Amino acid sequence: MRLPNSAHTSHPWRIHELTRDFRVEDVWALPTPGGPGDFPLLVDGFASGDTSEAPSLPARVLWALRWKLGELFGWDDESSGIGERVVTLRDRMSADLLEAPRGPSLQKLPFTPLYLLEDEWAAEIANSTMHGVMHLGWVADGDGGHRGQMAVLVKPNGPLGEAYMAAIQPFRHLIVYPAMMRQIERRWAQRDPGRLAAA
Repeated sequence: MRLPNSAHTSHPWRIHELTRDFRVEDVWALPTPGGPGDFPLLVDGFASGDTSEAPSLPARVLWALRWKLGELFGWDDESSGIGERVVTLRDRMSADLLEAPRGPSLQKLPFTPLYLLEDEWAAEIANSTMHGVMHLGWVADGDGGHRGQMAVLVKPNGPLGEAYMAAIQPFRHLIVYPAMMRQIERRWAQRDPGRLAAA
């Protein structure tokens, strides 16, 4: 379920310290009900996700098209990434965040983990169109349980970035994110909570 931006901005997440010049693009409540200690399962699930496995054919087609366009126009060249076109947000992190674990690397998506806390994980991405952050949080649901919350933060790269973000917005909201929510819900139902207890 899509949430108002205030669901992210009103919470005292540490990511706010790093993204004052970014805008909140999307906030979603994730279909991941759980207990206070289940956040690592959510993070691991995201890190191992693959856009080619989206249950929706239109979503798979859109992702494939995005990667092909990036290849054709050079949007994802190394020269436009973290440490090249933009400085990593780790350079803005306080000492305690730098000492925190980064969390798992994403296997199929070009995000770089920033930090992992008990209830918060962030990873960044940069290309020719924008510098972005995917932020996951673990929030109380008001009924004694918890659920995941995802926020996407962006800093568009000039007119190209603004045009790109505007062009993809309807596809994100109507196709990509709904398909992602279904995939997350399915994978969450198949999770193994016992793995945490055994770790």
